[in-house]
Amino acid sequence: MKKPNEIKIKRVYEQPDKEDGLRILVDRLWPRGLTKEKADVDLWLKDIAPGTELRKWFGHEPAKWDDFKKKYLLELKENKGMVSLLKEKARQETITLLYAAKDQEHNEALVLLNYLVKE
Repeated sequence: MKKPNEIKIKRVYEQPDKEDGLRILVDRLWPRGLTKEKADVDLWLKDIAPGTELRKWFGHEPAKWDDFKKKYLLELKENKGMVSLLKEKARQETITLLYAAKDQEHNEALVLLNYLVKE
């Protein structure tokens, strides 16, 4: 089995870069105020994002971070198809997981990145 290439994360509002490789949006909702052209997203995997109920409950509140991580990891374990797709893409080329949240230390892309690297 081929070793995965690099998996990165980046805010979707940051300037796209050729080093990003395949740019994959991992948010359930399209980023506010961003055109498809400016976002330069190659693939939008909204089904890998936290479920609507979990997303609304979390509300990007750092105090809920530990519980959010646990709950999102449970969702990821049930979402084998999407996780497999991401792993396959990572074996083919460098991928960058894109997210819209302002908080760079408490967002689903971080949880997803750590999950993919450990799996």
